[in-house]
Amino acid sequence: MRVLLTGAAGFIGGAVRHELESAGHDVVGIDLMLPEAHGQSVTPPGVLRLDVRLAAGESAWASALEGVDVVCHQAAVVGAGVTVADLPAYASHNDLGTAALLAAMAARGVRRLVLASSMVVYGEGRYRCAEHGVQRPGTRPVAALTAGRFDTPCPVCGGALDWAAVPEDARFEPRSAYAASKVAQEHYAAAWARQAAGAAIALRYHNVYGPGMPRDTPYSGVAAMFRSSLERGEAPQVFEDGRQTRDFVHVEDVARANAAALTAVATAAQEHVSAYNVASGHPITIGEVAALLGAGSGITPETTGGYRLGDVRHIVASPARAEAELGFRARISPAVGLPAFASSPLRESHQLV
Repeated sequence: MRVLLTGAAGFIGGAVRHELESAGHDVVGIDLMLPEAHGQSVTPPGVLRLDVRLAAGESAWASALEGVDVVCHQAAVVGAGVTVADLPAYASHNDLGTAALLAAMAARGVRRLVLASSMVVYGEGRYRCAEHGVQRPGTRPVAALTAGRFDTPCPVCGGALDWAAVPEDARFEPRSAYAASKVAQEHYAAAWARQAAGAAIALRYHNVYGPGMPRDTPYSGVAAMFRSSLERGEAPQVFEDGRQTRDFVHVEDVARANAAALTAVATAAQEHVSAYNVASGHPITIGEVAALLGAGSGITPETTGGYRLGDVRHIVASPARAEAELGFRARISPAVGLPAFASSPLRESHQLV
């Protein structure tokens, strides 16, 4: 297939490009090469510098989309966002960028899309009370966080809640600028599929890590932040009590998930939209992540008891649908991938990555 890959020079986009080309696909790579994400890096060979926010009638789209069968949309400003001042950047690059791309696709009859989404669309994960079953607790109060009460209590009885795996039909509950933009991208894709008789697959990545991940910034993933601390000879700073649970998925597995989604969406019915969790299937606490990364360094992570507003306590996905319908199953467990990541090269970055 001929595939237009946006964000082709990025951390995930670069891995996806390698996977698709290795599978024999003809990849047309585009990237805006934002200095905030790429520093002073030059545009890689085979990647066209193009802003997806261009209007549908712009001539650059003609060559980018010529003969394309499927668009794989990875381009985005990522990270949770640090202040309200970040909102326009997320809305511009993620919301407007996706809308403009979809309009350009419709104008040129390209009707298949694989979209990079995120587990952040779920907000807090799924929880279960031993007495009252599945519960959806609200945002954790600042007073509780300040007092070191990090677990989310059952809203019915106040008792302890255990996390449960989140399925794809869980309700959207975005709690950051990035999360809001990812929800918007999925909604735009669904509207486009109906109006343009297209088909779309949204891949909801969990915490992605691996070689080439952006270096430590306020917008980096926690694995890169821990990795950067160790590189400086400093103890990784673990927020809360370190027992918050996540799923960490290797970038090579994310690339494989995209390849599987391309195959599936190519033959999907018109006006078909589906979403899949992309996860390792091996939940792990943040404290364990820090310990695995630092195992060979002799540096002990420091659990600070601090917190960030908007962080969720637990978010763990069910990868069952992706395995059943896409035939995708992650190959690299955190127990193997994270220690290897401790010595992997990182990329330089600035503010938004």
